[in-house]
Amino acid sequence: MGIVSKKRILIFTFLRAHVVPPMSTSFSISVKAVAVVAFLSVLPCAASAQTTPPETQPVLLQMIRDDAVHQDLGLSEDQIRQVFAALEPIDGPWFRARILATDERIETIDRLTAQLGDALSEVLNTKQLDRLDQLQNQALGTRMIVRDKTAAALGLSTEERDALYQVFTETDDTVADIQKQLQNQQLTDAEAAKKINAAKAGEKKAVVDALSNQQKRTLSALTGPSFNFAAVKRIYPAAPELTGDGATWLQGSPIQLADLKGKVVAVHFYAFQCINCRRNLPHYNGWHTDYADDGLVVIGIQTPETPAERSAERVAAAIKTEQIEYPVLMDAASTNWKQWSNTMWPTVYLIDKRGFLRRWWQGEMNWKGTPGEQQMRETIEELLAEL
Repeated sequence: MGIVSKKRILIFTFLRAHVVPPMSTSFSISVKAVAVVAFLSVLPCAASAQTTPPETQPVLLQMIRDDAVHQDLGLSEDQIRQVFAALEPIDGPWFRARILATDERIETIDRLTAQLGDALSEVLNTKQLDRLDQLQNQALGTRMIVRDKTAAALGLSTEERDALYQVFTETDDTVADIQKQLQNQQLTDAEAAKKINAAKAGEKKAVVDALSNQQKRTLSALTGPSFNFAAVKRIYPAAPELTGDGATWLQGSPIQLADLKGKVVAVHFYAFQCINCRRNLPHYNGWHTDYADDGLVVIGIQTPETPAERSAERVAAAIKTEQIEYPVLMDAASTNWKQWSNTMWPTVYLIDKRGFLRRWWQGEMNWKGTPGEQQMRETIEELLAEL
């Protein structure tokens, strides 16, 4: 089946492949953004809520890699370099966390967010950290009260937080039902988007109605000047490096993604006997033909599912049959599949010129008339146009 994953962050967890355009096109991560340490640390903590809070977006992990955020924070070139250095040990575990069980995923992301926050506290000055804290609250929108220090600053009681958590749960259940209806083609994209926006508006009203006038004034200080999240483009981790362990290049010379900075890269996982994979192969051939001269590098990774797909000879023969001209890696031991925490044949990832994941698609791109291939082409062209 075809499932688009662009910039999507509807209910929780980054990188969840939904069918609804997300935050499906831009970083509207709900309303406003991110976590570090900062100016509320001296305030008394609110009582811990008894109800399990909803899983929220890992907005610090997402936004801190983007140019627009760097500009808003007034980061120097040296600070930006240090930010990217701080992300290096975090991105791999964060990317792989998307397929973990819920409790383990939440624990992992919380740990990584704290680790990044600690690192950023050594890089950013107090004013920058304060602003970053405001951006986190903006990005989380109504869900900012899940943050203990935000709830403490607002003076929310355990009972008040629990009541709002119930509102969040109801919204999440409503959106999940809408998405299910969309997948079952019971709703159009426009109908689904309208219903989801209505659910979010209802949640916002419930939160505003629950706050006193003083709390509303405090909320304004906690969010600060409005930031245009539509300008944020880079919200996913750096692409995992390719590995030669248990793998062989059947076509083309060995490639390291680190050597392709300045290029746009399309990495697709496939199995040559998979019919869904085969239906995507002409699209990858077309991308190679149309965009290679403009700076696109297409890489195929054949990870076997059947015994025949473990035969290098048969995979090589299929490469010729399918008229594939770009590099192909035979991932016989599934080491690359595991390193990327891939879960489906076929899946294709688009990587920008700085090595960050920007979009991916699981399944046939044109499944049941979905214009996925055209959408991916448009993204490729956008990435090629970036400086």
